[in-house]
Formats: sequence, structure tokens, C-alpha cells
Amino acid sequence: MRKRKHHRYAKYGYIFSIPFMVAFILFSLYPIVYTALIGFTDLKGLGMTNFHFLTEDPFRNFKIILTNPSFQQALRNTVFLWICNFIPQILLALLLTAWFTDKRSKVKGQGLFKVLFYMPNIITAATVAILFNALFGYPMGPVNDLLVRLGITNEPVNLLINKAVAKGVVIFIQTWMWYGYTMVVLISGVLGISPEIFEAAEVDGANRVQTFFYVTIPNIKTILLFTLVTSLIGGLNMFDIPKLFLLGGPDNATLTTSVFIYNQAFSGSYMYNRAAAASMIMFLIICVISAFMFYILRDKDEELRLREIRRQEKKYRQELKAQRRMEREGANVTQ
Repeated sequence: MRKRKHHRYAKYGYIFSIPFMVAFILFSLYPIVYTALIGFTDLKGLGMTNFHFLTEDPFRNFKIILTNPSFQQALRNTVFLWICNFIPQILLALLLTAWFTDKRSKVKGQGLFKVLFYMPNIITAATVAILFNALFGYPMGPVNDLLVRLGITNEPVNLLINKAVAKGVVIFIQTWMWYGYTMVVLISGVLGISPEIFEAAEVDGANRVQTFFYVTIPNIKTILLFTLVTSLIGGLNMFDIPKLFLLGGPDNATLTTSVFIYNQAFSGSYMYNRAAAASMIMFLIICVISAFMFYILRDKDEELRLREIRRQEKKYRQELKAQRRMEREGANVTQ
């Protein structure tokens, strides 16, 4: 009777999941599969609907993209920009997390500080890109005006034609926009740790630094892995700031793979097939790196416990089989 009720209630779960599954298939699964397919075709040109699969050389588009100097530079730029904004972002987020979650130092106005730190993340990327483009404007702009007034330069300087300055501004924008979000995620992870662990560390005489590095960090390893992987996915798909700030310039200094894909698909010759090939290459790169991170940061203690449980189960099954075999043999002898 219970089993029937269980099945009767279970069907409602499937019914309620139908809207999500329909939306996922239409707006996520179908575009992904379609993108993967057209990477093996000759589809290009605005309004073109007919295409043919490249039967003679199916991977021609992928080879063209991998040997394209612009794509290679875009990939280098993307990795460089992500690493250079993620390192200060995670360090600043960890520092703020340690500050806000330390019960020994009661910070006044925590809510206000958290809102102020998180606020850049809710501002649209277009607004931020236009803002910083105006700040570094030439010949008139707040930054140039400040440099001239302080006597650092005698006349306005077009800072945004400098590759290093352009990359530095993009890195700063990405760090400034996302460190608050990372901080909130890490704080939520710390709040999930049992207070008894911190109390035990305090009783043992651990100071604040030791408590953070030897208690807090190990207990939020899963949250750190989540932050790292999501930042990797977002960083390698970086599009809005580099595109809206300087259109990938100057001289492709801030060109990212997403901007490259956009240019291939919607600029010039509308090479949809090559854009799709580049998208799938980035998809594979993200999958491989994410899997590697999951493997490196896996919980080894938990894995050892699971192995021990499996070994005990296997031993128990072998002993049970041996016992049943002996019982059968004893029964045969009795007969």
C-alpha cells in the first residue's frame, strides 16, 4: 500500500518538472546541439538557411579556428585577464570574509558594508563599460583632468591606446564588479560551519589567523571549488566589458574569445560555422579544466572513507556467500 502511495505522489514531481524541462530543451539543449552541428557545416551568410555537412573534412572549421592568429591571441588574452582578475578578487573576498565572520571582532554596520561591496555586481555591464570609457576619455575626461591638475602630465594623454592600460582597466573592472559576489558566497559557506568547531579552536588557543587558515579554509573547500569553477566559466566567457569598453582594442589587446566568436558570427562575412566551431572549442576547454579542478580539489578523506566502506561491503558479501555455500553443503550431507 505504501509503495502505491509513493508512486502516486511521485508523479506530481514529474508533472511539476515539465515546464523546466520544456524551457531547458528549447532554450539550452537545442541551441547547444545546433551549435555543435553547424560547426561541421558550411553555414555562413546572413539569412542563409541551406547548409551542407563537410563530409570530406568534417573538422575543417575547427582546424581553421585553431590556426587563426586572432583566436590564439584572444585565447591568451582571455586566460590572462581571468587569472589577473581572479587572484585579487578571491584574496580580497577571503580577507573580507575573515573580517565579517570573526566573532571576536564585532564589526559595526556589517549590513551596510556588505551592501556597498556587493553593489557593483548589480550594476549592468554596459553602464560600467560606458562609465570607465568616459572616465578615461581623451582629450577631456576626469582621469586626464586629474593628471594635469596634479602636474603628473603637462597635457591630456590618450591612455586607452596603451595596451597595458586597457588590460589593466578591464582587469580592475572585473575585480571590482565580482569581488562582492565572491565575498557573499564565501560568507554563506563560513556561516554553514558548526560553531562548536570555532569554539574548540578558541579553547585550544588558536589565534584569528590560525583559526582562519586551519579551521575556516579547510571547511569551505567545497565553496572555494564552486567559486573557482564558476569564475573559470565566467572568465573564459568574458564578453560584455571587453566588447563595450573598447570593442576588443586597442590592437586586439582586450579581445577575448567571446568577442572573437561574436565578430565571426555577426561582423563582416557572418561565418556562423566558424563561430560555432570556436564556441565548441571553448566548451571543451572549460569542461577539461573544470574536470581537472574537481579532481585536484576533491575530498581525499571522503574518498578514502568511501573506499573503506566499499571494501567492507565486498568483504561482507564474500563472507555471506561463503556462509550460504557451507549451509548448502551441510544440507546436502544431511540428506
